[in-house]
Amino acid sequence: MTVAPESVQQSTPVCWCCAREFDDRDLVRLGAHPEVGVCLGCARFLQRKAEEREDQLRPSRGTRLREVVRSAREWVIGHRRHDLPVIGGLLRRIDRRLP
Repeated sequence: MTVAPESVQQSTPVCWCCAREFDDRDLVRLGAHPEVGVCLGCARFLQRKAEEREDQLRPSRGTRLREVVRSAREWVIGHRRHDLPVIGGLLRRIDRRLP
């Protein structure tokens, strides 16, 4: 009895968060679960969410400042100001340096 060779289909790696396709080198892999890949944008988002949760658990003066920054970020995104031609680029550049 012979066994038919299994057909292994190679697929493009997909971000487990946003479900978009990326090259494997553009995904961050989890140590204990290398099958999980997250794109750099989603990894940055997850880092911000983790920091927000830490701030909720340990309130301080710095926490209040970061909460103001988060509220401003949510307002800008909610009103789609980050999509404006001139101001949008500046806002995105500033956002990369904010907590």
